[in-house]
Amino acid sequence: MIPASAPSGIGDPPPAGASSWRLFRRNRGALIGLSVIAAVAATAVLAPFLAPHGPAEQFRGALLQSPMWMEGGSAEFPLGTDPLGRDLLSRLLWGGRVSLTVGFFVVAAALLAGVVLGALAGFARGLTGILIMRLMDLMLALPSLLLAIVVVAVLGPSLINAAVAVGAVQLPHFVRLTRGAVLAELGKEYVIASRIAGAGPLRLALSTVLPNCAPPLIVQGTLGFSTAVLDVAALGFLGLGAQPPTPEWGTMLADSLAFVQRAWWVVTFPGLAILVTVLAFNLLGDGLRDIFDPRLKR
Repeated sequence: MIPASAPSGIGDPPPAGASSWRLFRRNRGALIGLSVIAAVAATAVLAPFLAPHGPAEQFRGALLQSPMWMEGGSAEFPLGTDPLGRDLLSRLLWGGRVSLTVGFFVVAAALLAGVVLGALAGFARGLTGILIMRLMDLMLALPSLLLAIVVVAVLGPSLINAAVAVGAVQLPHFVRLTRGAVLAELGKEYVIASRIAGAGPLRLALSTVLPNCAPPLIVQGTLGFSTAVLDVAALGFLGLGAQPPTPEWGTMLADSLAFVQRAWWVVTFPGLAILVTVLAFNLLGDGLRDIFDPRLKR
């Protein structure tokens, strides 16, 4: 006898979230990247409790002291000290707090402005859209770091101005990506059906088109975060970003570059912090691309 109805849930396809998570777990690099980002974020949030000393506290009797596992090192300064006698571990922890905070606000601002301008260019398609895209093309014609240096040179060297400069560099990528995704969605049947149903341009953009443009923007935002951290560190290294005594990784490299042959740790550990963080975000972005790109799912 055939039952009148099958039990609920039997034979149903797995939820999309579960399928995406299984696909994400196949990418070991993405899992490692996510774990590293979580660890860096946790240490940045808990820096006031984890740091053994203040980031600007100086110990005159411990200038360029070696790490604790080397001769002359001590447990008081696990990773050694810098040329001014400041604890390197404490400055690295506080530097992660600065770099991640700046990177988050840079990407958030660039993403928001890029979505607005890209959607406007995609829906307008007239003179407004042409002017927006030609301006983005002009910004992309300049090397990103050079454009950031020009912006900081005009505004003046500081951490806030460096963040503004890096955000300006990130903006064209989000604008072009949003415009391309909007144009791809506007020709689909569900958008035409929404228009026939009486949806206005604003409602069509906010509730119909832009939500379907989110996946590539999420991937670009993740990759843009790594670029923002790297560019802020580069500006700090050039003396155009965070100013002393702010504990920022790029500034730490610049302050200790002259002592690299005498005390390798003052340059190695900040450089490793930048390398590991940027690599982790790139690996995470690669894993998110595997989830959102239907061609890779096949």
